[in-house]
Amino acid sequence: MNAARLPSVAPEVTATLVEGLSPRLRKRLDVAVTKLAARPTHRDGDTTTIDVDDETELRLHAPGGVVAKVEDITCRCLLAPACVHRAAAACAAPAADLAPEPAEQATPEAPGPASATPPAATLGPDAARSLGLDVAPASGPGTAPAPTTDTAANAALGLAPHVTPNPAPDLASPPETASPDQRAAADVLWAAGAAVLEAGVDGAGAVTQSALLRAAHTARLRHLPRAAGAALSVVTLLRAARAGDPSYRTADLVTALAELLGTAHRVGTASGAEMAAVRGRVRRPYSPDGSLRLYGLFTEPVVTDSGHGGVRTWVAGADGRLFTVGDVAPGGAGRALGVADRAVRLGDSALTHRELGRAGLAVSGATVSPDGRLGAGKAVKAVTARGVAWTDPPLAALWETPPAEQAARALRSTSRYADRDGTGSDLLFLHVELLGAVREPGGTCLLALCEGGVRVWLTVSDDDPALAHRDNLALLAAAPGARLRIIGRLIPATQPRLTLLACTHPTGEGTVDLGLDRLRRADLPDPSASAHFAPPQTAGPGGSSPLYLLERRVEQTVAAGRAALGLLGDVTAETRRIRRGGLPTAAALLTALSASAAQRERDLFGRLLPADTDGFAAYWLAAARYTAAVSESLCAAAWNPMDEDPAAVPPVPVHGAAG
Repeated sequence: MNAARLPSVAPEVTATLVEGLSPRLRKRLDVAVTKLAARPTHRDGDTTTIDVDDETELRLHAPGGVVAKVEDITCRCLLAPACVHRAAAACAAPAADLAPEPAEQATPEAPGPASATPPAATLGPDAARSLGLDVAPASGPGTAPAPTTDTAANAALGLAPHVTPNPAPDLASPPETASPDQRAAADVLWAAGAAVLEAGVDGAGAVTQSALLRAAHTARLRHLPRAAGAALSVVTLLRAARAGDPSYRTADLVTALAELLGTAHRVGTASGAEMAAVRGRVRRPYSPDGSLRLYGLFTEPVVTDSGHGGVRTWVAGADGRLFTVGDVAPGGAGRALGVADRAVRLGDSALTHRELGRAGLAVSGATVSPDGRLGAGKAVKAVTARGVAWTDPPLAALWETPPAEQAARALRSTSRYADRDGTGSDLLFLHVELLGAVREPGGTCLLALCEGGVRVWLTVSDDDPALAHRDNLALLAAAPGARLRIIGRLIPATQPRLTLLACTHPTGEGTVDLGLDRLRRADLPDPSASAHFAPPQTAGPGGSSPLYLLERRVEQTVAAGRAALGLLGDVTAETRRIRRGGLPTAAALLTALSASAAQRERDLFGRLLPADTDGFAAYWLAAARYTAAVSESLCAAAWNPMDEDPAAVPPVPVHGAAG
């Protein structure tokens, strides 16, 4: 049974069913989930039936595609409704997206002074001093450490900037802070996240996931959708890891777990605008943007791990702003290919997505979300207009910004733990000369030279054989010396790296949507050429950085849990190497993290006391946030022009592109 074949189940439904099990059945829950996953299922309308055995059926009723009530999961076994099957089915199904916040909210409590995060989520002065960092005297119990002069240390220890609001001129309207209920919900989220670190992927079974789902539901009711969404992401990734999903990456779970713990930590200290960012939003707001003249750039297929497929078409305004029009729904790669030739859902336009990527639109009554998505409300009017080539205004201006500036902008947009304001884009627009293919452990990528002598590694955005990415990249590798304009999505790495999305045609006629359009060998300057492999390349500025030694321990904790990390032994050699690499804060964090993992105290009778899961989680979070900050700095540095005579780096002329 594929989990994608089951309807989504509301987080509170799964949590309630698991909490209702007896201790004996909870121990059997993970085994029950595995057994149930092997049973056949069939769907009839809104009801999905699982054959538990030859005589027993389990039914999930999902009006609207979501199981919203506990009563909607029924079982016909003799032990029902107190059986393990109902909880196992809920745990095997995907977690439903968070419902919108209740329309009618309780009268908010009068905001009080910013409260420090409780000791469970605080890296206190003693812990900070153990890292060799200065800490200002506390002004009260639980006060967060003062910022230090070490930027990396601030990123590591602060977990988020500690905001001390200036006295408001109007004392009747102090900055917004978290309510007691919100701080309590944040404490529960922190505890649930710390439990995942304690257990690791192998130990974070259905019961641990249920605690996360309950915490997410409570956080949503307390109007903390950002933290609730992070908890759901952790559950989804834990399930993917335990199921052996080939698309699962430990780094993704590290990011989700650090986002959960970091957001929970900040709830107690944030105020004003920071509190609004920490709280987040459930719905994507669309605001009026008047009349827009839009010019098509390209269309990319979108295929998600959850089984959804579709396309996203990128357009630019006359002022250079980027917008998107999308159509994504359940269906996978097959749907993505089909939707590309369907009409765009925007006003009265009859353009398909493929056509819009090369044409234009005139829109009146436009509505736009903060991340640039165009709304398709009834009041929006859109008619087809003329497009322009990438070499003509206003699109040509997108390629005029230096690559380093574009990379810095994209990093601000993709930063793992930044407060999302929805602005900015992770796309880069580059002039390149193709150098050939480069073999890597994960496959082959395309090497190109861009402005300033910077070498850029170009990879495919999706390996699905139904899409054209891989075949097109292989053909382009057979055209060394070709000079193109490209559009790619930044991959944060210690070397300049992009996923290649679109380019000018090698013949100079038009453009190519590399996920949808298929190049032919006849399109190459030399149709008889085969793939050219460039010489091995040296790593970028951060390629030899010992930061990976700390990153490896951060990931090992997520995979195996705190106890396993504590058994890995002495890290003196590793910390010495990290210090030689110029990262003393990283060395101090590794020392503290390993010591905290191994620390277990005993009582007067020699019995082991419970581990300090909160303290360990704080050290782990500091290490995760620090490695992310340093990695992003190394990525930005990699895009700086080579330190050589500008005359030695010839400009890269580019073929024109017809609209």
